[in-house]
Amino acid sequence: MSDIQYLPGKEPHPCEYRMIFKNIDRAGWDPSIDCYLNDGGYEQLKKAIKMEPQAITNEVKASGLRGRGGAGFPTGVKWGFIPPNNTKPVYLICNCDESEPGTFKDRYIVHQDPHQLLEGMIISCFAVGAHTAYIYMREEFPEAATIMEKAIEEARAKNLVGNDVLGSGFDLEIYIHRGAGAYICGEETGLIESLEGKRPYPRIKPPYFPAALGLYMAPTIVNNVESLCHVKHIIEMGGGGYAQLGVARNTGTRILCVSGDVQKPGYYEVEVGKITMGELLNDVCGGPKEGRTFKACIPGGSSAKILRCDESFTIGQGDAEQSLSFFDIPMDFDTIAACGSMAGSGGVIVIDDSRKISWILNNLNSFYAHESCGQCTPCREGSMWMKKISDRIVGGHATPDDIQTLEDVAYQIDGRTVCAFGEASSWPVEAIISKFRDELTAETSEDNDDLSEEAKIQLQFISQ
Repeated sequence: MSDIQYLPGKEPHPCEYRMIFKNIDRAGWDPSIDCYLNDGGYEQLKKAIKMEPQAITNEVKASGLRGRGGAGFPTGVKWGFIPPNNTKPVYLICNCDESEPGTFKDRYIVHQDPHQLLEGMIISCFAVGAHTAYIYMREEFPEAATIMEKAIEEARAKNLVGNDVLGSGFDLEIYIHRGAGAYICGEETGLIESLEGKRPYPRIKPPYFPAALGLYMAPTIVNNVESLCHVKHIIEMGGGGYAQLGVARNTGTRILCVSGDVQKPGYYEVEVGKITMGELLNDVCGGPKEGRTFKACIPGGSSAKILRCDESFTIGQGDAEQSLSFFDIPMDFDTIAACGSMAGSGGVIVIDDSRKISWILNNLNSFYAHESCGQCTPCREGSMWMKKISDRIVGGHATPDDIQTLEDVAYQIDGRTVCAFGEASSWPVEAIISKFRDELTAETSEDNDDLSEEAKIQLQFISQ
């Protein structure tokens, strides 16, 4: 990568390992297929199309690649869930909804390097036996949709999409499907319902695991944009070679989107687990804003549990037990989970001491109350009540009992809904109250008792 020149002010940080983002902000680069081919594009497709499909899946399994969309589930294992005796069509869906607050990586790929995504998709389709693929793209990406449509037609003109891809006998059609601006469509079964033209109510799992019963009740693989791009590089490096990047069980690279109260917010591609939270925030991102100190951080998008920057964690057991400060946490899936949060979509939201935690809480509650699909009563009613209570806190109308009621409501949502949206809305509340209860309580007063009797009864009911 040393011979690649980047636009002034867009150069990668020395701690970065650019692979998926190699061409992002690259001088002289454009999203055309000619530019991509001149840089060695589609060579891995030519290699993969001569392999046995199962051999490609085996390489992805050997690579240890975990999904970059949020859950961190092993990609090759997911591919292996397609029933071996399947007689239905197989579909592949690229989840390009990217609506998790704090996450902004996929849009750069589709804007500046669309053919990397297409190459990864075509290889993946060949591996799982899918002859039809969809890119489900959020409504707020109009320019990206235009770019991807053009890229698909460019690929078709080169016999990379369509009938008899590269003379292999493999047929593939790829379509763009525009979403309608709903956060719930980032959940894979809600996405599938939307793609079928229905209201995006997530499905119950089991039995509706997409790899078995997905789009049109046929086996369907749903992967994130970044995940599919990695497939191309796994074919190039081999599964074993790819697994040398990162750390055990957390291989390869991932893109971290840092926003909020740092000197240099932006996107950074690093080897998984090879950089700590302190190195990311203080070195790569330039530290806190002048005169400020770090207060808290949400490490994996808005649905991840908040971590205090002054707390310490004990992880592991027996001889493997160790204590970590917040700034010592390696940026990998497992360690962040052991510390009580999740790596999620890689959206690192940084909060300094200028922020009132009640405002953070209310901002999150407002988002989730707005985005609930309404299918599940605990989520539909609970997310709105959490917003109403946090409205009272930031408005100076809350009592100390409201903090406990808010926590009770969150725990009544957690684990009681069809999909993970319930947890996405409740986990931030649970964590913020657990870690900042005193600060929230300080904004309340026993004299604030202006709720109507009807509202008090409703709050008491929903918190039970």
